[in-house]
Amino acid sequence: MRTKVLERFPAGAPRGSWPAEEYAARCRAEGEPATVVMDLRSDAFLVVVDTAQEEAA
Repeated sequence: MRTKVLERFPAGAPRGSWPAEEYAARCRAEGEPATVVMDLRSDAFLVVVDTAQEEAA
């Protein structure tokens, strides 16, 4: 599976703040099938899309 990173967010956001999830929700509202994943190596949340779905559309 190929993915494209749309945005990165540090994992140290204040408690109760979910900037990666909020950004992904805005992307989904605009029709972009974005999801949030955790990159353990960089300690960051990534908002990604599956490029295979993007190419099929």
